[in-house]
Amino acid sequence: MMRRYLTLVTLFVFLSLQFHANTFAQGLSPDDVANIKTVSAVAMSPDGESVAYTLSVPRSDDEPVGRNYSELYIIPAAGGDPVLVIEKPGPAASPQWGEDGRLYFISQIPDYHDQVQVYSVNRSGEDLQKHTQAEYGLSSFSWSADGSILAYTAMDPVSDERRELEERGYDMIVAGENLRYMRLWIQPRDGNAQIITPDDLYVWEFSWSPDGNRLALRVSDEPGADIDQMYTRYAVINSDGSGLRDVMSSPRKKMSVSWSPDGARLAVLAGKVYSDPLPQRIWVIDVDEEEKKDITPENWEGTPEWLTWMDEMTLMFTAVERSTTSIFTLRTDRQTPSQIIGGSEEIFRSISPDGSKRTFAASVNTKYHPGEVYVADIRRAEFQRLTYHNEWLNERELGEQSSITWKGADDKEMEGILVKPVGFEEGVRYPLAVLPHGGPEGISMNGWNTRALYPVQVLANEGYVVFKPNYRGSGGRGTVFASANHRDLGGKEFEDVLLGIDYLDEIRLIDPDKVGISGTSYGGYFAAWAATRHSDRFAAGITFAGLSNWISFLGTTDIPHEMSVVHWDLYWFDNPGQNWERSPVAWLNQADTPLLVATGLADERVHPEQSIQLHQFLQMKGIPTGLVLYPRQPHGLTERAHQLDFMNRVVDWFEEYLK
Repeated sequence: MMRRYLTLVTLFVFLSLQFHANTFAQGLSPDDVANIKTVSAVAMSPDGESVAYTLSVPRSDDEPVGRNYSELYIIPAAGGDPVLVIEKPGPAASPQWGEDGRLYFISQIPDYHDQVQVYSVNRSGEDLQKHTQAEYGLSSFSWSADGSILAYTAMDPVSDERRELEERGYDMIVAGENLRYMRLWIQPRDGNAQIITPDDLYVWEFSWSPDGNRLALRVSDEPGADIDQMYTRYAVINSDGSGLRDVMSSPRKKMSVSWSPDGARLAVLAGKVYSDPLPQRIWVIDVDEEEKKDITPENWEGTPEWLTWMDEMTLMFTAVERSTTSIFTLRTDRQTPSQIIGGSEEIFRSISPDGSKRTFAASVNTKYHPGEVYVADIRRAEFQRLTYHNEWLNERELGEQSSITWKGADDKEMEGILVKPVGFEEGVRYPLAVLPHGGPEGISMNGWNTRALYPVQVLANEGYVVFKPNYRGSGGRGTVFASANHRDLGGKEFEDVLLGIDYLDEIRLIDPDKVGISGTSYGGYFAAWAATRHSDRFAAGITFAGLSNWISFLGTTDIPHEMSVVHWDLYWFDNPGQNWERSPVAWLNQADTPLLVATGLADERVHPEQSIQLHQFLQMKGIPTGLVLYPRQPHGLTERAHQLDFMNRVVDWFEEYLK
């Protein structure tokens, strides 16, 4: 009888476990994050009937080491099955529809050429044609409005002389020597390509005028990341290479160029002033008169990110407002934007409208899924989802995500993203993982926030409250807010974060003795700053590619001017005391927070020395630490094995020191 009783008990326990396993969905794991596919570039056909898009496809464990693949698809705008045009290994990029109804894109297809060229297919994804013969490949392209002339940019090749010297061992890298420039080429549809820009001009981006006679350029005299960020200028050039002249040359951040329908004006996104952290002002430039006007509403808290003309007097643009995105229209003779769609759960950073600008396609993410293809009717303000590349996410339980506000330093209202643990129970105080964004002009959006360096839902599945604060200095709230941390890095902006933690404690959501922090780049600086200067507030920290010493950082980064001008608003040698005082390594004598340090060995933005010196100093002080160096990795993690390794280390580090 006893044996039968035990058998029944065992059966009951087994059935109970099965019930719970079937009832409670599994949360997100590091492997899940590494398997996510994401829609990136999206292009709607002029007639609004088709949408082309690229899909970032992760490599599997048994494939060669490398970045994600990029595939190309076409899908009907009314919905249906996507047609695969270019499959992995590809790659495919920059989909654009031509006036002939064909889809153009760039790819490297060995059967046709060993370098990246421009190709096209028909709307069915068939009849592949090659349109360029760039000996060393190309970077970007665009057809004139009538489809008669192709413009593209291509990097100078390494000279034969230089290659021969390198083969003989004379491969020294000398600052300012052997610079390679990005040139602008023009190719008639049935003719040969020729360079139209001077030898000493680097072309970052370009845009055709409506009549095809001129191009607007963003250019500089030298290449370089710092130059790109701060010292480019807008210019115009005739399509035959004549008439090159600048139309806006003052140093400030710049991006995006759009011609008015009559070809008389340019709309551009550029900084308000030299020290504006973002190109977040809408400028209109009269091309012939060279008159410039900032038409951005003065007191509007938003950050424009993409724009185009709707008619001769009206612009349409996308913008971030706090942690949501919207589309606005703005007349050039007024200063009041009108929201036409957005502000809800759909997050998009740019759009591709049809020819009439009544509908558009975009890569849209939400708090429930990463980027997928959506189309929208602007008049009805309605979105329709077209693709479902990660349907398995429906089988995962995600932590509840929301946007929250609190009072930061000086009682300034702050906003950020809060994610509750999977299986959240009211009244329980949970350990907190703070994940500050980088920049500092980055933005944490109320959309899909989980990726390898910011494994939000992985941590939520591990039982943590996750907090992503948009501290002062963040984008999404205009120039004044983005500049509010000038000359005070690590000061009131970090107080904003500490006060956010206090708020979560006040509402009895977290255990204030179990607060951890993990961030990348400037977010990595925050993590190191938290673990040293504010060690009493944090039980554990993780910094990836984080700044640890402001003075040595500014001597090794590829953007010394950008970091000095638009964030510090001065150079370190004009105020060395504060730069040292705001360095995490200056506070090691009062630190005891366990800090894991990691970085990519190919990082030119935050040199690996920042991580190496921080780890060595922590070791010398006897503070629990670890150092992880990822070969080949730039300012981020691009390879699957490295992504998985880092996410698992985050989970393990917090498990050991935070729980």
